Amino acid sequence: MTQRQDTLYANPISELASFRFDENVARVFPDMIKRSVPGYITIIAMTGMLAGKYARPGTNCYDLGCSLGASTLAMRQNDLPDGCRIIGVDNSAAMLERCRRIIDTDSHQTPVELLCADVLDTRVSNASVVVLNFTLQFIDPAARDQLIQRIYTGMQAGGIMVLSEKVRFEDPHLDELNIELHHQFKKANGYSDLEIAQKRNALEDIMIPETLNRHRQRIAAAGFSSCDVWFQCFNFASLIALK
Repeated sequence: MTQRQDTLYANPISELASFRFDENVARVFPDMIKRSVPGYITIIAMTGMLAGKYARPGTNCYDLGCSLGASTLAMRQNDLPDGCRIIGVDNSAAMLERCRRIIDTDSHQTPVELLCADVLDTRVSNASVVVLNFTLQFIDPAARDQLIQRIYTGMQAGGIMVLSEKVRFEDPHLDELNIELHHQFKKANGYSDLEIAQKRNALEDIMIPETLNRHRQRIAAAGFSSCDVWFQCFNFASLIALK
C-alpha cells in the first residue's frame, strides 16, 4: 500500500477541529507517526520480540488500539507458538479498514482477528500478551484504572503487558525541556512550526499524557508483580508489566 506524506496541518486552518482518526489521518498515518514519535520503529520491533518471548501456546495476544496494525504485524512475524491468536481492536473504521488490507498482504500464519470496537468495551481473556502502544493517552483518564485492571484480570500468570505512551514530567522545567526537544525532533523530520502548533492544538483536549509515576501506580494497583520502563526518548516511553 502506497504511503503518503503527512501534510494535514501544513496550511493555516481557520477553524481547527479536534484530532480524529478518520480517513484523512489513516491515509498518512505511517508517515505521521514515524515523523512524530521518537523511537517508534524500535518500540514496534521490540514489541514483536517481547511477544515472541512471552506468548504461550493456545493463548490470545491483544493489540488494543491497533490503528494500522504495526504492533499486530510485529507480533505475528515473531513465530508465535501454536494455537496463538492475535486480536486487534480499534474504534476507527477508517483505520481498521486499512489495517485489514495490510494484514492481508502478510504471509505469516498466526490467525488475526480484527474488531471495530472501543477498547473499554473489549473483553480481555486468556491473554499472554497485551499491547497498548500509544492508546491509553486517548482514553478518558477516569476510565484508565478500570481498563488496566480488566487487562490484568484477563491475563494468564506469567503474561506481559506493553504500554507505550507520551508522558509528562512532574518537574515543570524538565517537562518544558522535553516538549522542546520533541518539537525539535519533529522539525528535523520536516514539520514546520505551523504544523507542530496546529496539531498540538488539535490534540490538546483528546490526548492527555500522564507521568511515569502515575502509570506505575496504576499498574501496581491492578496487581502486576513487576513494572518498569524499558525504552524512553524525550517525552515518549514504553513500559513492561509482568503478571
